[in-house]
Amino acid sequence: MRAQAVGCLGLCGSGPLVALDLETGAPASTAPRGLEPRRHQRLYGGLAAEQASDLIAIARWLVAQPPGPLNNDAISRLHPHQLDPDLPFFRSQRPLVLQHCGWVEPDSIASALAMGTYGQLLRCLAECSPAEVRALIDRSGLRGRGGAGFPTGVKWERVAGETGTPKLVVANGDEGDPGAFMDRTVMESDPHRLLEGLAIAAYAVGADRGVLFVRAEYPQAVAQLRRAIRQAESHGLLGASIGGSGVGVTVKLRVGAGAYVCGEETALMAAVEGRRGTPRTRPPYPARSGLWGKPTLINNVETLAAVPAILAMGAEAYRALGSGRSRGTKVFSLSGAVRHTGLVEVPMGTSLRTVVEELGGGSLPGRRIKAVQTGGPGGGFVPEHLLDTPIDYEALVDLGTAMGSGGLVVIGDDVAIPELVAHGLRFCAEESCGKCVPCRAGTVQLLTLLERLQAGGGDRGREHTLFRLEELAAMVQACSLCGLGQGAPRPLLNSLRFFRSEYTAPPLPGAAR
Repeated sequence: MRAQAVGCLGLCGSGPLVALDLETGAPASTAPRGLEPRRHQRLYGGLAAEQASDLIAIARWLVAQPPGPLNNDAISRLHPHQLDPDLPFFRSQRPLVLQHCGWVEPDSIASALAMGTYGQLLRCLAECSPAEVRALIDRSGLRGRGGAGFPTGVKWERVAGETGTPKLVVANGDEGDPGAFMDRTVMESDPHRLLEGLAIAAYAVGADRGVLFVRAEYPQAVAQLRRAIRQAESHGLLGASIGGSGVGVTVKLRVGAGAYVCGEETALMAAVEGRRGTPRTRPPYPARSGLWGKPTLINNVETLAAVPAILAMGAEAYRALGSGRSRGTKVFSLSGAVRHTGLVEVPMGTSLRTVVEELGGGSLPGRRIKAVQTGGPGGGFVPEHLLDTPIDYEALVDLGTAMGSGGLVVIGDDVAIPELVAHGLRFCAEESCGKCVPCRAGTVQLLTLLERLQAGGGDRGREHTLFRLEELAAMVQACSLCGLGQGAPRPLLNSLRFFRSEYTAPPLPGAAR
């Protein structure tokens, strides 16, 4: 019997979580691939440190040979904290990116290797050409999980087709959406999975350098990745010749200073190069002229972490998950006015209602769900009567919102939508890099007009202020340089479509006093 520290078990709202394996001394590294608890495992939530002795007493009894006396007092004290392993939160997921999170020991490459990590990388180097790997990713239908949804195979093919050398691969870990922690979980819980995906991508496009860009607010992720890079290099899985194949990838870690705009790829590159993190116009795109003017592939952390799973299961099996042009699975951070909060991974095309009501357990007692916000401060709101909308890129865009990086915030009926919109605009105005006028001045003016509307509408009335808001929002959205300014007005325009009465019916919720 031994204790094993693992990463996030998913059900964050019930943490701290402890999983007690009922097999005699079986370490979690031998667990089957999947997020759900095993039948012979007990899961406890909300445990305090002083309850550790009770858990140890039960564990010792369970593994005793011959069986010792059952500590009934310890079991009765822990019983209120025991979670049902058949919770839909676990049972209804399809973990691929999160396949090993909660099972693998993040700081142990031995644990990662026991779970099969780096196996697909070594297989690619031995059996597949770079073109074959690119073709498989293209057939899988994988699209960028950072929010834009650009086809990953197309991006890889463009970088591979460039003749400049050296080429680079960048993992974008600058996850800045409020309430989003998908990439953070992967980096903290299964860092070797990310490194394997990055190395496969580098091989596929002909790159020999990799960069991990991680926001400074993720110190644990930074520490885990630094350790993982050293371990992989010492095992010959990164460096000059991976597994003796003659193919090399050198990976470096760069820590961002925390600017939200650095999640945009051109601002990210400026920060990596040591310059102020501001976006630039495109073209040229990073595939042609990226870091230090070299061809550069930039993928989100979740995108790269999905690559080993796709290679293991095959492009067709991965593509069979999802619907329309949105294939595979997507990781979401579910938060807000819902019973079960945490990380969920479901096939694309799953309805929002399934995620919120089945996995999330529905609304909090005494409340009803008003809407679900998707896409963070650059997204929008899906009202309750449209929660049967499938989660895919195009369906959400049709509603005036966006997939974003994967934050899902459930909004209860006690929350005023205009207040949430104002909060998002305030965030975007503060995070604007100031390079382009539409974003620098437009977001501030939008916030000013919204606050005026909340205070009563201004000298010429509420309808006139509302008209000016919509007019200015459309201009900022159309003319801003990067995704921050382009997305900042989206929650306003979307909420005016579905919740206009909250802006027009006096008294306005949250009116200034």
